[in-house]
Amino acid sequence: MDRTTTLFVINQDTPDNVISEVADAAAEKQARLSCLLLGPAPPLPTYAYGVPPYGAMNIPPNWVKIVEKEQQALNHRVNEVEALLARSGPAGDVIGHLCATTDIKHLVGTRARVCDIAHIAPHLHDAPDIMREAAHGVLFRSPIGLMLNAAPYRPVSRVFVAWNSSDAAAKAVHAALPYLLAAQEVVIGCFDPVITADKEGADPGTDVAAWLSHRGCTVTVTQYPSGGREIAQCLQDRAKEGGADLLVMGAYGHTRMVQAVFGGTTRTLMEQTDLPVLLAH
Repeated sequence: MDRTTTLFVINQDTPDNVISEVADAAAEKQARLSCLLLGPAPPLPTYAYGVPPYGAMNIPPNWVKIVEKEQQALNHRVNEVEALLARSGPAGDVIGHLCATTDIKHLVGTRARVCDIAHIAPHLHDAPDIMREAAHGVLFRSPIGLMLNAAPYRPVSRVFVAWNSSDAAAKAVHAALPYLLAAQEVVIGCFDPVITADKEGADPGTDVAAWLSHRGCTVTVTQYPSGGREIAQCLQDRAKEGGADLLVMGAYGHTRMVQAVFGGTTRTLMEQTDLPVLLAH
């Protein structure tokens, strides 16, 4: 990950030590750190008078002052984060935005398009709306991968790849290629593979293993039965059993709406905090 650019999504509550740790690692790798600091925009308080279309909307006279106060607080935090980066020494920038939750995916996606990997500050697991929309911006509005539960510069020696021959899985492997090439061992894990010519082939996982082996990776292919258990839990168990430092997985193989309503593998892996995960869609 030398000389790459990482998008680091934070908010005003992101601890200084978390930012400094990522910045120190970026400086060591001669990487560029692009910090996107998201602040919640104050909700617009409006009051209606009369009956539409003859009524009118009234905005309180102190509304501008409320926004200015929030913007000043955000700017102050931007300056503090810039000072943290200056002490650590990596190249980079800090951009702050006051935004509604629905705008986060657009802002994150736009920044992610000119970065190599994205990382969301771990404490944002406690702000699920921000986490969800930031992840959406990376996965659906940019071509890069999303790293959760570990800084992108953290070295890995064993990587577990969840493989099912889907477009999302293939994009995840491509996004994770720098980590795969640096790892001592790569395990390709196929769960309940569909062994047909038009699905995952006669020997699922061997095609991606051959490609990675040619690139210089030490690769093992394993096919697992889920036994009716949730795939997300099977993935975590197998990765941890093998001592994996990183799980690589395609995100949202099913539609985002289905996963939001019924749950799914991607949602479960995004919510857990024990295992470093690299996702791509």
